Amino acid sequence: MRIAAIDQGTTSTRVLLLDKSGARIAHAMRHAQHHPQPGWVEHDAEELLQNIRACLAAAGPVDAIGLANQGESCLAWDAVTGAPLSPVIVWQDNRTTAWLETLQDAAPEIMARAGLPLDAYFSASKFAWILREIPQARAALAAGRLRLGTTDAFFLHRLTGVFATDVTTASRTSLMNLATRQWDDGLCRIFGVPMQALPEIRDSASDFGTFNGTPIRAALVDQQAALYGHGCRAAGDAKITFGTGAFALAVTGSQIIHAPEQGLLPTLAWSRNGAAAYAVDGGVYDAGAAVEWGQRIGLFSSFAELENFEAPPAISKNLAFVPALSGLACPHWDRSAAAIFIGMDAGTTKRDMAQALLEGIALRTAEVVAAMGAKLPLKPRISIDGGLTRSPYFVQFLADVLERGLILPAFDELTAFGCAAMAAGGEIKRPGGERVVQPKAGSTAEWRARFTAAVQRAKAWR
Repeated sequence: MRIAAIDQGTTSTRVLLLDKSGARIAHAMRHAQHHPQPGWVEHDAEELLQNIRACLAAAGPVDAIGLANQGESCLAWDAVTGAPLSPVIVWQDNRTTAWLETLQDAAPEIMARAGLPLDAYFSASKFAWILREIPQARAALAAGRLRLGTTDAFFLHRLTGVFATDVTTASRTSLMNLATRQWDDGLCRIFGVPMQALPEIRDSASDFGTFNGTPIRAALVDQQAALYGHGCRAAGDAKITFGTGAFALAVTGSQIIHAPEQGLLPTLAWSRNGAAAYAVDGGVYDAGAAVEWGQRIGLFSSFAELENFEAPPAISKNLAFVPALSGLACPHWDRSAAAIFIGMDAGTTKRDMAQALLEGIALRTAEVVAAMGAKLPLKPRISIDGGLTRSPYFVQFLADVLERGLILPAFDELTAFGCAAMAAGGEIKRPGGERVVQPKAGSTAEWRARFTAAVQRAKAWR
């Protein structure tokens, strides 16, 4: 089969073409990021859709299409015209943080049903904001024409006429019951979201209609697509993707693991033929985003400068950076935490700070993996991918603080590959080989303890 897999991400849209000659990115396009107010992050829905169409055109004739989406990013649109009624409110956006404080009494019920904490990260509070703040959305609701959905549902509606989402994406809204895998009346009432405006929930591998005569056979969240692309299938298999954020997922099989004390999120890994696999998820909001910020403020000029450092680790010299530019996710779930450098002195250089920035991302990731390991026996090695894995220093430091081996697949477009494999309806061999980076001998417990103290300072700063 010849398959086109769209990876519609936070900063770009790309298409992987998978055929008998192998797998390759056929086209990629970046899109604008809009920040109308501090803490707000928006995309233009029409721009994203235009880029998807351009990527599919560049791929040429194919037998099937798969679509990986951003997850929690969402919008409202008109059911008849398909016109957006709101911007895409991106998963990083925190405009609903204060409003969520009014729902604290319902937090245990939300956690029990949806498996998610009260956080602006998830879609439900964004839908509620749209209904409160956008008159056109309320008018469409009154007229029976309102559509509320994550970006995948908008794309599918406009591309194929099908108003649907998949279980992995629905599980990131705070409106789906994890056990039933359907929209939950009680959750919709808590957030004030009309269930009739939400899309149908389908399997990840399903019929999502046709685009220009080609069937769309798969749709799922980008992180779950990456999990599948890494080859994680059995309980304890785990991967970490370092993109805008860093997201770790571990397969739990048929078991739904609730671990609020560890700050972990139970979620859907994928579903096919009505059978679902579950996972636990833990995220770091700012990974690649923190690196881009470091470049903008002049800590380094080229990403090549982050490949290696001659000096000992910055954390060994008591210099730490907490990458909480958007707050802290797992296991803290604290949007008020501040990004901070701790331990600078008169001799600290920009080079030292750039080194500490990379280490801070790795140490935050180690917090997430430690939380997972407390609830689930993880396999001895974890598979990783994403832009930061191109830095040998970062990968080795991460292996050291995790104290476990890291698998680096040679083919690194694993989100798109996982989506393509899902659309193909079976197992497909991943192109290329892989290498393993082992941790260096020696305990890093002191480094982790220093970083934990820095995180506490970051949480107390605001």
